[in-house]
Amino acid sequence: MQMGFRWFGETNDTVSLDHIRQIPGVTGIVWSLHDMPAGEEWPMDKILHVRDQAARAGLNIDVVESVNVHEDIKLGLPSRSVYIENYKKTIEKLAQVGVKVICYNFMPVFDWLRTDLRKEMADGSTALFYERSKIEDIDPFELVERINANSELTMPGWEPERLAHLTSLFEAYKDVTEDNLWDNLAYFLNEIIPVAARHNIKMAIHPDDPPWPVFGLPRIITGQANLRRFLKLHDSPFNGITLCSGSLGANPANDIIGMIHEFADRIPFAHIRNVRVYENGDFIETSHRTADGTVDIAGIVQAYHDIGFAGYARPDHGRHLWGEVCRPGYGLYDRALGIMYLWGVWDAAERRAEKQVKP
Repeated sequence: MQMGFRWFGETNDTVSLDHIRQIPGVTGIVWSLHDMPAGEEWPMDKILHVRDQAARAGLNIDVVESVNVHEDIKLGLPSRSVYIENYKKTIEKLAQVGVKVICYNFMPVFDWLRTDLRKEMADGSTALFYERSKIEDIDPFELVERINANSELTMPGWEPERLAHLTSLFEAYKDVTEDNLWDNLAYFLNEIIPVAARHNIKMAIHPDDPPWPVFGLPRIITGQANLRRFLKLHDSPFNGITLCSGSLGANPANDIIGMIHEFADRIPFAHIRNVRVYENGDFIETSHRTADGTVDIAGIVQAYHDIGFAGYARPDHGRHLWGEVCRPGYGLYDRALGIMYLWGVWDAAERRAEKQVKP
């Protein structure tokens, strides 16, 4: 397992590369050009700038999260061809600097949804929280205002320039069904996977967060059966999954350990995080410690060890601890603690495996 840490850039993150390099076992950053609008071709000079910054800190840039997919591609509009060509050119450029994995998603309009970015927990820390009844009742425009008012740092998937067109986006999606979305995803994969394969880059789709429809918008990357269907859309080792235990774990019916074993050879990238799901469907993001949530993090790490996972992982979201001022979900302290918990479980699995092979 190769451990990474998501980084938003020197002027867009409270966490520095010097901080990241001090976390034991972290060998690379998980990065993106967050100022680039979805659908635009990435400039080589900006890519090289990130590569050089990471190299000076002794970190690799093997994983990009995300090269965002333009809404016209998800909608299947004729204009998608321009944005798909830009996507291909970006893949080719990223290959030139050694990128191995590109994480992306195919969620209409919203990349993820929470109702509170800093819900206070019993110990005084705060975390991202999803209150199901509020999502059912709230106007999506009100939610957008609430999310973008909470931080000076842009939230991934909630970029103001894109969400400024919310009215037209909802109008465009009003007749789009799940089957339409599947068809448009298949078209996209058939266009880009051959390019990714030529350049030895694995594409890794991120599950929908949360894994169910919201605001009447279809969502399709939600569980084991749909992941199975997704992988068959374009059966290639370069068409893979970013297996996110937090997104999928919001639905307790999802068997994440079973997914790790079934899709073992199609998981180039893993997000490992915990959530606590309540009986009414609410959930809050907790520490990575298994006992603190409802996701079996220890069992998940053991499953990755069992399959000989050599891909990339990151701790994903964390709580906000000790007064840290940071992008919601993306502070330094709890994600670093999470990494050490994950390594502890991994090291224990290594020790057990060593004992089993001794005569």
